[in-house]
Amino acid sequence: MRILILTPQLPYPPQQGTSLRNYHLLRYLAARHEVSLLSFAGADARPSHLAHLQAFCHTVRTVPAPERSMARRLWTLLSSARPDMAWRLFSPEYARALATGLAREPFDILQVEGIEMAPYLWGLQPPHPFVVFDDHNAEYVLQKRAFLTDLRRPQRWPAAAYSLVQWRRLRRFERAVCRRANGLVAVSQADAQALTALDPRLSPVVVPNGVDLEAYRPDFPPLAGLAHPSLAFTGKMDFRPNIDAVLWFAQQVLPLLWQRDPDMRFYVVGQSPSPRLDPLRAEPRITITGRVDDVRPYIAGADAYVVPLRVGGGTRLKVLEAMAMGKALVSTSLGVEGLGVGDGREALLADTPEAFAEAVASLLADAGRRRALGQAARAFVERGYGWERIGPRLEAVYPRAN
Repeated sequence: MRILILTPQLPYPPQQGTSLRNYHLLRYLAARHEVSLLSFAGADARPSHLAHLQAFCHTVRTVPAPERSMARRLWTLLSSARPDMAWRLFSPEYARALATGLAREPFDILQVEGIEMAPYLWGLQPPHPFVVFDDHNAEYVLQKRAFLTDLRRPQRWPAAAYSLVQWRRLRRFERAVCRRANGLVAVSQADAQALTALDPRLSPVVVPNGVDLEAYRPDFPPLAGLAHPSLAFTGKMDFRPNIDAVLWFAQQVLPLLWQRDPDMRFYVVGQSPSPRLDPLRAEPRITITGRVDDVRPYIAGADAYVVPLRVGGGTRLKVLEAMAMGKALVSTSLGVEGLGVGDGREALLADTPEAFAEAVASLLADAGRRRALGQAARAFVERGYGWERIGPRLEAVYPRAN
C-alpha cells in the first residue's frame, strides 16, 4: 500500500514521546509498504537526519516548523473558537506541500499523527485517501485534568482558566477531527473510552505505545558518578504534566524521603526545562540535567525510577523504557494508566505524598525486591510492548489489511 504520513516534527532522531512513536511505526510500515513522509522540521534538523529517513522511506519532504509569537497566540485565543493546539502548527506552506503531494501520487492511506496535524484534514479535496487519525492523547481529557489540578492552588488559577477554555474547545474540535477520519487510533483503552464518550458512533482501535527492547535493556551500562541512593525521572521538561510531576515530587515527597535519608538524590533528565523548575536548582540534592545525548545511562544508574504524574493521558513511553531496562518503578495510578501494570507485581503504585514516599523507601531498603520488580517489569513489556507486536495492530486499521 502507498501511505503518506504527516508528522509534527522530524521522527529522527527519536528522542521523546511523539518522535519515538512516529519513528518506530514508520520503520515498521516502511518494511512492508511504500511509505512517504511529510514532516515539519526544526532548525536543529541535520542532513544526516534526513538521510537516515530517506534510506527506508519512499520520499521525505520537510517544511520549516512555524514560529508563533505570543501576540499571534493571544490573537487566535481571542478570535478563534478552535483550541490552541489547532493553531500551533498552522502553515500555508505545509498545506500547499500536502495538496501537491496528494495531487502527484495516488496514496491509499493518509495517516495524521496527532491533533496538531489534524487541521490539515479540512483542506482535503475529494477524492482523497483513506484517512487514519492517530490521536496520541485524548487531548480534551489532558486539559480537563490540568484544569482540576491547577484549580487546587490559587497561584495557578490563571493556568486553570486557560485549561478550562482549552478543555471545552478541545471537546468540540477533537470530536470533529475523529468524525472526519475513516480510521481512528487511540494509544490506550482509557483513551479509546474517552473518545467514544465524545461520540458513541466512533470506533477507535487501540495501538499502544511501545519500546525498543534491544535499545532499552537491563544490562545497559550505568552513568559513572551518579550519587546513591538515587531516583530518576525522564521526559521533556517543558511539558506541563512533567513539570507538575517534578514539582509535586520535589515539594511534597522528597522532604519525607530526606527525613529518612538526607543523602537521597533526584535526577530530572530531559530537554527544555521550564523556568518553573528553576527554584529546585538551589537544592544540591536535585539535579536538572537539561538535554542529554542519551537518557539510558541515567535510568540504568538510578536505584529506582519514579513516575509522579498527576496530569496527562495516553501511555507513557518513559514508563515502558524504564520497565524494559528492568528498573524498579514507583508511580501514581495515572502514571501507568492504560498499560495494565499491577500494583506490587510490575511496579508500586501510590497517589499521596505519604504513600509515594513509603513505597520509594521500601524499595530502596530492599535490593531483592527491586530486582524482582525489575525482572517482572522487563517480562511485562516483552510480552506486549515491543514494536514488532504493535505494528500489526496499526495495519489492522487499514482497509485492505483486515
